[in-house]
Amino acid sequence: MRVAVGLVISMLLASIPIASAQYDPIQQEAWPGEPIDNHIHLTWATLTMEVNEWADTYPDIVDVTSAGESELGKTLWVVRLSDWSMETKEDGTAKEMIYIDGGHHGNEYLGTALAWLTAKWYINGWAEGNEEAINVLQNTEIHILIMLNPDGNDIDTRWNINQVDLNRNYDHYWNTCPTTQPGSSAFSESETASNSAYMNSFMTDADLYVTMHTGVWIMLYPWGKWPEQPPDWELFHFIRDDVHATVSDIPIQNANQGLYPNCGTSRDYGYGQMGFPTFTFETDDEQFVPGTFESLHDRLEEEMDVMRYLINDVWYWRARLNVQALTISDDDVEMTVENLGRASTANASLQHMDASGEVVWSSPMFTVNASNVTDITFDLDMKPHNDGTWELMYQKRVINASRWVNESINASTIQVAKADDGNLLTGFGLFNPVSVILSLLGISVLAKREDEV
Repeated sequence: MRVAVGLVISMLLASIPIASAQYDPIQQEAWPGEPIDNHIHLTWATLTMEVNEWADTYPDIVDVTSAGESELGKTLWVVRLSDWSMETKEDGTAKEMIYIDGGHHGNEYLGTALAWLTAKWYINGWAEGNEEAINVLQNTEIHILIMLNPDGNDIDTRWNINQVDLNRNYDHYWNTCPTTQPGSSAFSESETASNSAYMNSFMTDADLYVTMHTGVWIMLYPWGKWPEQPPDWELFHFIRDDVHATVSDIPIQNANQGLYPNCGTSRDYGYGQMGFPTFTFETDDEQFVPGTFESLHDRLEEEMDVMRYLINDVWYWRARLNVQALTISDDDVEMTVENLGRASTANASLQHMDASGEVVWSSPMFTVNASNVTDITFDLDMKPHNDGTWELMYQKRVINASRWVNESINASTIQVAKADDGNLLTGFGLFNPVSVILSLLGISVLAKREDEV
């Protein structure tokens, strides 16, 4: 009976004239929701009009696409935000990637509202010439699936239309914790299957994933299944401490300890299977009530400050190895490498490639801790190619699912020790071409000078 009544209510709300859902794009507090069941409720129909109006009004920064459909066939809209006139950053490097979703649970409206407000903040900022928003959009792609459970949203229920808890339906230790309504199997529901497919298709390089909910005021990081800290605990602890020192005193904890044991969640799937640093952002459950005058921007201002922090500093949420010096001699390689990021890497290696790009030598694996400088020496059992290159291969984070990257070492940092006297040659890449030519002729500058004397 509740489902039938809810469907009637959602149909009535969807039929409200468009004028009631219009907003002033410069007003951050213009939340296009409707009062229902003691909440201010954003229907899927209103959201559909809203996001498409964003795309029509701001095509330079807003692109709207579909991640799939709900069980009842409602489009799962993804709002993609970036300065689309730039394919890369100004320096030619790839933009940072961020994924956000809201509305796993249909009756957790403030979680959905926070996802909506995140998109709105950057759209408004761009329109107003806000330097922070412009900088983010020039250097970042933010993909936001505002309402993952439109069927549950429109009938005011936690579950989807099949009575499944979508945030227990992911393929990460699915149904291995005490829980309710996890579905018949992992990804049995079109909403979660679509969300996973979008991550695997478009977000594999993401360095931040935030899933937004409503319950208690807390931020949760992995794991939900275990009380132990995740492999990238240094990163999560740094973010926790920095947020508390500079932004907010919101509790930030391991999900198992901070909430309760939970499995099959999107947060743990995003970290354990995709390798993203992930957070469940729980707003408190003091929902909007009809007749209140508090704006959405004021209501979620502190939460939005935390989101801006996470988004502004996304460049740091991975290991970023920078070779300061690389010295090659006949028998070994000495390297000084600095980690500019806030995440450690445990599987780094130094590699030498020939002119065709084939790896002809690789060092043993080594670890570089977060924000650390490491000196390391490797035995060298081959002669490097004159026209070869040196690269680092490593994972962005410690978690096994994390993305591997290959990064070339700047030739200006490379020095080569001469075999006869140990002096160093520096210059264009591995060897100074002039010295190589002289060596081939059997002539040395020093010998020439002695003959002249």
